[in-house]
Amino acid sequence: MNPVPTSVRAVVLLASLGRPASDFDRLAADLAAAGFEPIALDPSDVVGAVADEPTLHDLAAAVVGELDRRGLDRVHLVGHAFGQRLARCVVADAPERVDSLVMLAAGGLVHMEPEIARSLLACFDPDLPPDEHLAHVRAVFFAAGNDERVWTDGWMRDVALAQSGAVQRTAPGEWTGVAADRVLVVQGLQDACAVPANGRQYAAMHPDRVSLVEIDGAGHALLPERPDAVSAAVVEFLSSR
Repeated sequence: MNPVPTSVRAVVLLASLGRPASDFDRLAADLAAAGFEPIALDPSDVVGAVADEPTLHDLAAAVVGELDRRGLDRVHLVGHAFGQRLARCVVADAPERVDSLVMLAAGGLVHMEPEIARSLLACFDPDLPPDEHLAHVRAVFFAAGNDERVWTDGWMRDVALAQSGAVQRTAPGEWTGVAADRVLVVQGLQDACAVPANGRQYAAMHPDRVSLVEIDGAGHALLPERPDAVSAAVVEFLSSR
């Protein structure tokens, strides 16, 4: 195994829709233990760096601006759910800045069922009773038998509205088929939001660039559901230069 070049030890982490950077705490710790430099960007800061009604390209430019601010020439990008959509747009707009791309819970090619889409919106409704809110969180994000209570908090409605609006204002063809030179897709087999067909179709589009790992017992949340498996897949991929 070749050592990771110093210039690409940085791993930039982009969180799920309306979710905090702290969702990456476990993965970040495992990346640091493996010798990488994880940087989990605060989604509020990314959204706050752009004008009202941004496109996905505007948010991607904000990510690149953060790389500039930190003096990072090339990085590994890891995006979870919405974060992988944003990461793909960064690759589309600034491919020279991305050494590799990791897509966790990758959607964008196959739509979720309407009832799941309704539950996703409900996850950001601050007026719902706690039990009803958690029922929606469970339906969208967690496979049966996993504990949705770990995501009781952390739902940022305003950030989610800006992020979802950015996706709606960006033509899918401008990001859905984009791939870096090296890509890892990690997909939960019980993901009701980004169903497994998404990862399979994307991998089939780029058979020479994409590695696909499917994890049983994981839904869309993925990170808190199967942290060991996620970390193992990501660290192995980033280390296999």
